[in-house]
Amino acid sequence: MDYLFLVIGLGLLLVAADLLVDSSVAIAQRVKISNFIIGLTIVGMGTSAPELFVSISSALSNHGDIAMGNVIGSNICNIFLILGVTATILPFAIEREISRRDIPFGIAAALLLLLLANDTLIPGLGENRLSRVDGIFMLVLFVAYMCYVVILKGKNPQAAMAEADEQTQSKLAGKHPALLWCVALASLAGLIYGGNLFLDAAKNLARSWGMSEAVISITIVAVGTSLPELITAVTAALKKNPELALGNVIGSNVFNILMILGLSSTIKPFTLQSVNMVDYLVMLACAVMTYLVVFTFGKHRFDRVEGVIFLLCYVGYTVYLLMR
Repeated sequence: MDYLFLVIGLGLLLVAADLLVDSSVAIAQRVKISNFIIGLTIVGMGTSAPELFVSISSALSNHGDIAMGNVIGSNICNIFLILGVTATILPFAIEREISRRDIPFGIAAALLLLLLANDTLIPGLGENRLSRVDGIFMLVLFVAYMCYVVILKGKNPQAAMAEADEQTQSKLAGKHPALLWCVALASLAGLIYGGNLFLDAAKNLARSWGMSEAVISITIVAVGTSLPELITAVTAALKKNPELALGNVIGSNVFNILMILGLSSTIKPFTLQSVNMVDYLVMLACAVMTYLVVFTFGKHRFDRVEGVIFLLCYVGYTVYLLMR
């Protein structure tokens, strides 16, 4: 039954997240909010909704390893698996702005998480935890990052608005407001229920397989909640527009660390037991390798060889987790 509940919970998460984004975009457009703001907030954060609800549910139920493992695993999956698959299907150019701004910020966010979550590196501290102060600090950084993105996009308003108009197309546009609100509330309920169902099934499977919660969350939970990003990236590659994947992945990883873990630990601080230093270092290595890709083989280009290397790294790390 746990396998069935895992699939049902994941399905609810993915369908509800998609419907929540569509209904929220349509509602926001009805009240005359600009597509630029909608794109930055609702659409930009929509693909990370499954990670958000799973991590908050984990923190509230005192399963900090699942909350942390979900984010670490999702970030590793986003880079090694999703970018690896995308570049293997169709190599793509890396925009200079992304290599100069977004990728270094992603590295900084990964390094910050490593330092904040490993309190035992400081003599006298006996446990690793994310405190409410850590969470608030990460949320402040996230707001600062979003403001920075808005300022940069404001320097080229025509391109920003064209991108926003393309992002904010909703299948529910023009529907009656009452229907939109019903869909939004129902999808929110689906996210909460699906997240709890998925989380409970993952915990039960971890116990039955003799795995730690950290390992099960870095593997099954993380891949499951990263499916929206994977689908978006593969679709972009098949439509001959794979460069969209890199920006989406870097933005999603920053959101996962600063917003999801920041909000989760602000609501309910949590301790960490089975997430170890290797997991943080692999997450940091992912971000660094994304930066190195800019200079290896074809400069400012994500080549097929690099895509295959990333996929092999993901397979190797997964094997290590299962052996652990």
